[in-house]
Amino acid sequence: MSDIATYITIGVLAFMVGGIIAFFLGRSSLRTKANNIMKEAGTEAEMIKKDKILQAKEKFLQLKSDHEKVINEKNSKILIAENKIRQKEANLSQRIEDNQRKIKENDAIRENMNSQMELVNKRSEELEKVQSQAVEKLEAISGLTAAEAKESLIESLRSEAKAEAMSYISEVVDEAKMNANRDAKKIVINTIQRVASEEAIENSVTVFNIDNDDIKGRIIGREGRNIRAIEAATGVEIIVDDTPEAIILSAFDPVRREVARLALHQLVTDGRIHPARIEEVVKKVQKQIEDEINETGRRTAIDLGIHGLHPELIRLVGKMKYRSSYGQNLLQHSREVANLCSIMAAELGLNSKIAKRAGLLHDIGKVADEEPELPHALLGMKLAERCKEKPDVVNAIGSHHEEVEMTTMIAPIVQVCDAISGARPGARREAVESYIKRLQGLEELALSHPGVVKTYAIQAGRELRVIVGSEKVTDKDAETLSYDIAKKIQDEMTYPGQVKITVIRETRAVNYAK
Repeated sequence: MSDIATYITIGVLAFMVGGIIAFFLGRSSLRTKANNIMKEAGTEAEMIKKDKILQAKEKFLQLKSDHEKVINEKNSKILIAENKIRQKEANLSQRIEDNQRKIKENDAIRENMNSQMELVNKRSEELEKVQSQAVEKLEAISGLTAAEAKESLIESLRSEAKAEAMSYISEVVDEAKMNANRDAKKIVINTIQRVASEEAIENSVTVFNIDNDDIKGRIIGREGRNIRAIEAATGVEIIVDDTPEAIILSAFDPVRREVARLALHQLVTDGRIHPARIEEVVKKVQKQIEDEINETGRRTAIDLGIHGLHPELIRLVGKMKYRSSYGQNLLQHSREVANLCSIMAAELGLNSKIAKRAGLLHDIGKVADEEPELPHALLGMKLAERCKEKPDVVNAIGSHHEEVEMTTMIAPIVQVCDAISGARPGARREAVESYIKRLQGLEELALSHPGVVKTYAIQAGRELRVIVGSEKVTDKDAETLSYDIAKKIQDEMTYPGQVKITVIRETRAVNYAK
């Protein structure tokens, strides 16, 4: 509409201009021209007006059409929403009806149950009355109250049970004494048949070769004093039999066997074999073995390229040489795991040096000097923490048997490499490990008693020798101690056959001539 007004204004201005021109010129031709111009301007303005009116009508119709479409769409959506609401109302009505019906059914059931409960309560009251009347009649007949009768019955049953139990125990003991030797022989034979001989030789026996059989008599000594001194000092059973030019050293602890072997070698080479000399040589060899353990640990760390290990960890690594795990040498196993960890970590783009360090130390808890009731992984983790190892190494040691949660990428590598090393055919033997643990348990159990100085499990765990201090334990106490240890072993441990407990009490008088 503003365009139409503009064009009308233009026409009026043109008309006025024409009039002015005609007025000033005063000529008819000019008036004619002015009139023509005015007519043309009016015509043009009229045409423009009509065009703009048509455009405005078209735009109005278009807007009206669009508005109607929007209204129709909204109406259709409203209809759909109304249909959904009606459907929901119908569903809700149906659910309300179902719930009302269930409520009515539950009310009926509840009323039925209440009536049954009332009936049960009435009957229980009647039973209580009958029971109380019966108890009153029994008390009147027996002349005892219910509590007195109950106590009398319990006492009579207790006495009877005690008598029967004593009789049964006596019979069992007598029968056990009669059958002990026979059953023990059967158990020993079955055990020997089940365990392969090469495992026992490899893991618990060392053969000491001698030049001639005359040396056997010198090792035994007068009335066996030398061999007893060696066994008491080393905790190793010395077996001198008809095997030519050989003496067998039997013990589950490889360190003890090595000490006994080296001590015998020095004694035989030197020729002086008597109890005082034996104790001196054994102490010297123990110091020598300790030095060798440290040297083995240092050499192992250098071979693997591991630097900065704490001296305590180096000593424990060297001690692994004399320890087996499921029949597998622990040091060889740890070196193998370290190399596997290094290779696997390098393949995965991780720190191979830390992985190798964790692999070497993962079983360090198995050779700890103190053995509390802790899994070896947790014990090794505590040792590594105490020796200021890195958190990655500490976590890998503690989690390789999943006792603690794995928090680093090195931990699963150590776990996998440990399994790879132990899963090789012939690498491990479960029976030997359980056998060694049983013998260690025997020694620790006896060592827990007051006055005990040393304990040695010998003869494959069939005998336990307990050395006590003469100033703390008397001869009478020694007999009681052997019984107490036997009873504790019987109650707390599982073992084949029988275990002989020998308590040794020795009195020594020492003086020095100056």
